[in-house]
Amino acid sequence: MTAWTELAKDTGADLRLDRDTSNCSIARTLEIVGEKWTILILREVWYGSSRFGDFERVLGCPRNLLAARLRMLVAEGILATESYQEPGSRSRPKYVITPKGMDLVPAVMGLLQWGDRHAADPEGPAVLARHRECGAPVGVQIRCGEGHAVQAEDVESVPGPAFRLKLVG
Repeated sequence: MTAWTELAKDTGADLRLDRDTSNCSIARTLEIVGEKWTILILREVWYGSSRFGDFERVLGCPRNLLAARLRMLVAEGILATESYQEPGSRSRPKYVITPKGMDLVPAVMGLLQWGDRHAADPEGPAVLARHRECGAPVGVQIRCGEGHAVQAEDVESVPGPAFRLKLVG
């Protein structure tokens, strides 16, 4: 018996279908980073870009959208700005990843890993992720709190502390 069926037995509801999803962490995360340009900006930051012009050049994103996405990432604390100044030019912001932004690296790498496996160019991946120290390939894995590697089919979703049912009526 799963945690879902055990709880359903007590309430008479189908908890997988009758749960309130308004407090879903995935949905909240997608509100912040679930748009194409935002993920691509994060990719470019991870690859080493930091200046508006660099993002514009490599992404081809419309300037107004790029500016809006960068402002949002800064407002959310995923990126921060620092000033830089080239000789003879005015001071400009550069974008640096914050610890909160670094927490998104596994998600972006997961997208890269999936894309390399299922959507890569016929010749292979365009970019390889390697461990800087030893050169070995880097991949994203699911691990439990005890450190065990876990397969996706072995992950169990159970009601958490903020679980609630939809209000009826």
